[in-house]
Amino acid sequence: MYQNIKKQFEELEKKLVDPSIISDTKKLAGISKKHSDLKEVVSFILELKKTENSIQENQNIVKNEKDEEFKKMAENELSDLKKLQKELSTKIQEELNPDDPNDKKNIMIEIRAGTGGDESALFAAEMFRMYSKYAEKKNWKINILDSSSIGIGGFKEIIFEIKGKNAYKYFKYEAGTHRVQRIPETEKQGRVHTSAITIAVLPEAEEVDLEIKNEDLKIDTYASSGPGGQCVNTTNSAVRITHLPTNTVVQCQDQKSQHQNKDKAMLILRSRLLQKIEQEKMNKEGAERKQQIGSGDRSEKIRTYNFPQDRITDHRIKKSWSQINNILEGNLEDIIQSLHDYQD
Repeated sequence: MYQNIKKQFEELEKKLVDPSIISDTKKLAGISKKHSDLKEVVSFILELKKTENSIQENQNIVKNEKDEEFKKMAENELSDLKKLQKELSTKIQEELNPDDPNDKKNIMIEIRAGTGGDESALFAAEMFRMYSKYAEKKNWKINILDSSSIGIGGFKEIIFEIKGKNAYKYFKYEAGTHRVQRIPETEKQGRVHTSAITIAVLPEAEEVDLEIKNEDLKIDTYASSGPGGQCVNTTNSAVRITHLPTNTVVQCQDQKSQHQNKDKAMLILRSRLLQKIEQEKMNKEGAERKQQIGSGDRSEKIRTYNFPQDRITDHRIKKSWSQINNILEGNLEDIIQSLHDYQD
C-alpha cells in the first residue's frame, strides 16, 4: 500500500512541472493540494522504510554476533527502533485516515462583540491577541482579513486567517460564545460586569473545494471606514460580496486595494459556504453524530473567564484553570489538550 502512495506522489511531482497543467490554473491548484497533502506522509513512509532496514540489521547482529557487548548494544538499539517503527506507523495512518478531513487546513476565525457594549469589544481584542500569540508560538502566519474597531482599542468584529499545519485541529473547539466576568476599565463603581463575544472557526475553503459561479455574486464597492463609521479614504477600495443563492454577505476593507479586498472577501465567502454545506450534512446525519463537546455553533456558551476569581471554566468538559493573565498571553496548550483528550 505504501509503495502505491509513493508512486502517486512521484506522479504528482511530474505533473507539477508539466507545461499543459501549469497553464491550467484550476487543474494546477488541485494537483498542488494533493501533492501538499501527501508530502508529509511520504516523508514518514521513507523514514519507516529506513527504520525497518535498521531493525533487520540489528536483528541479524543479535542472532549472529558472538561479542556479547556488541550484541547487547544491538538489542538496546533494536528496542528503540521498534518503538520508532510503531510511532511512524501510527503517524502514517493518522495522515491517511484523519478523524476530521478538515484538521490539516488553515483556518479563518471570526470574533464578534456581543452583549456588554465597549467591554465586549475590548474582550474581543484580547481574545484576538491571545489567539495571535498562540499562533506565533507555533510559527503560524496570521493575517487580518477585515475588522471594525472602536476608538478605545476594541473590536466590534475582527476576521483573520491563520496559516499553519493542523491549524483547524487545534482551534476547532474554540467556536461558540465566550463569556467574561470582570470590572471593566470604564466602570467607576467597581461593579463586576458580565459580557460576551461569539467566535466562529472555519476551515479555509480553497477554490478546489467548491465552485462559485460569477452569476451568483453581487459585488459592491464603497469607501473604507474607521472607528465611528467615518470614511478613511476617498477611493472605493472596500468590497461587499453577496452570494445570491444563499444570501450570504461578506465584506472586506482592511487591504490596501480593491483587488486585494475582493480576494480576501472571496476567501471568507468560500469558507462560510463550505461551513454551511458541512452543517447541513451534519444536520441530515442526525444529532447523535455531532461531536461530544459541541457542534461549533457560536450560540452555544462554551467558556467563562472569571477575573475576580482568576478562573477560566470550560462548560463542555466541566474543567477550570487558574492564571487567566498567563493564558491570555497565548498559553492555551492545557486547555486545547484537555478538549482533545475529552473528545478522544
